[in-house]
Amino acid sequence: MRSLDSHLHLWRPDLLDYPWLEGPLAFEFEALELQLARIPGVTESGAVFVQAGCIEEQFLDEVRWVTGLADEIGLKGIVAGAQLDRGEATRAHLAALAAFGLVVGVRHLLQGERDGLAATPAFIEGARALAARDWTFDACVRFSQVPDVTALAAAVPGLRIVLDHLGKPAVGTASAPLRPSARWVSDLTALAQHPNVHCKLSGLPAEAGGDWDAAQIEPFLDAALAAFGPDRLMWGSDWPVSVIGPAEAGDEYAPADGSDAYQPNGRARWAHAVADWATARGLPVDAVMRANAAEFYRLDRS
Repeated sequence: MRSLDSHLHLWRPDLLDYPWLEGPLAFEFEALELQLARIPGVTESGAVFVQAGCIEEQFLDEVRWVTGLADEIGLKGIVAGAQLDRGEATRAHLAALAAFGLVVGVRHLLQGERDGLAATPAFIEGARALAARDWTFDACVRFSQVPDVTALAAAVPGLRIVLDHLGKPAVGTASAPLRPSARWVSDLTALAQHPNVHCKLSGLPAEAGGDWDAAQIEPFLDAALAAFGPDRLMWGSDWPVSVIGPAEAGDEYAPADGSDAYQPNGRARWAHAVADWATARGLPVDAVMRANAAEFYRLDRS
């Protein structure tokens, strides 16, 4: 199997400032840690780095640092941090990002913003500037904000948009699973009517608090497939955010108090869960696990 991880994070708290880091995530996750999280059975791999929530003043520093790791970790593209609602400051930031050849798109982290921001004139202006560069937009939203992404897709049809983490639906846990809500399915279906929008099969382990299994997750993957079809779905690991939860069996480093831990096999387990699901549904596994992301981010053309 070949893979292109469409949603990989890296961070170094000694180098950049991440106000949100805490618990098992508040450590360095860089080349060595990624190597230890490699996926058995993958014969060819690569990844797209997605900005990891450092402070805004360090967005360019993050890109510079990650660019220096590209050859070592097989990085094919960078989705940089950006604020799209800043007018001339946004355009200047995009121009600065253009100096880095690996930048293929940006992410303005909408999940922490007020609802409706993506539909404002200022944001749409920034999105059009992004589309003019033929760069992509990663939309990371709470499930209640999915209609905001739909509005953005309608306002800027020339912008390639990918919905991160299926819009973060409520999935429950392995022992207490939830079914896809009617509202999430309806909003996802409406979003998928816009052909410029794709969807990442990523992040659901984190929504389950790291306590998930394939039977619990598959209805959500099925809903994404029904909405977007197989050509607009792409696997992403959301590593290391999505590998925190109950300690894996036999983990000698598991916290004695039973608190959440880093799951060394979590990235591989998610990759194989998605690949197995795609196989069972008769989908082109290479497309879901690699080619769709490469096409969306224009990596095969660089």
